[in-house]
This record gives sequence, structure tokens and C-alpha cells, in this order.
Amino acid sequence: MAEYGSGGTATTVQNASGILLPGIVFRYLGQGAGKALTQACIDLAQEQGHGCVILHTTQAMQIAWRLCERLGFSRSEDLDFLQQDLPVFGFRLGLPRP
Repeated sequence: MAEYGSGGTATTVQNASGILLPGIVFRYLGQGAGKALTQACIDLAQEQGHGCVILHTTQAMQIAWRLCERLGFSRSEDLDFLQQDLPVFGFRLGLPRP
């Protein structure tokens, strides 16, 4: 997380993986690419033995916001920050311990 590159407290979270700037080409939206990419990151975090996954999104990115919630991420206000004047919202997914 030290190299996650966000504002706020995310870089101080221990035993965590971060998903940073995943991007889906517009024509592939709605075809499961974002879900598959996010799930692959979650799986990798579990393989690494991490306790949670952190990511951020904005109010304008409602597709990403809903995907996070469907995959079990919860809003984590302690991870929120402002990027210039843009509010950026933190999400966290707890992972089961092996």
C-alpha cells in the first residue's frame, strides 16, 4: 500500500492490497470485463495472504461504485480524500483468513 499513490490514509493500511486505476475500454462496458479484472485483483490479494483490498472511486463513476458494492466492498470514510477539489471515496473489502 505504500506505493498505492492515493491521498488520505490508504497508504498506511497494513496487510492490504490496493486496486489502482483499473480501466475498461468503453465498448466493453457491461460485458463483465470490469468484474473479471476486479475479481482477479481480489484473488491475487487472497493468494498473497492480505486481509483486505482497498480501492477508490468518485461520485461520477457510478458503474464502478455499483460494481464495488456488488462484489462486497463497503464504503470506508476513513479512506476518503480530496484530489484538488474532487472528492474521492474509499472502499474496502475484507478477505477471509486462510
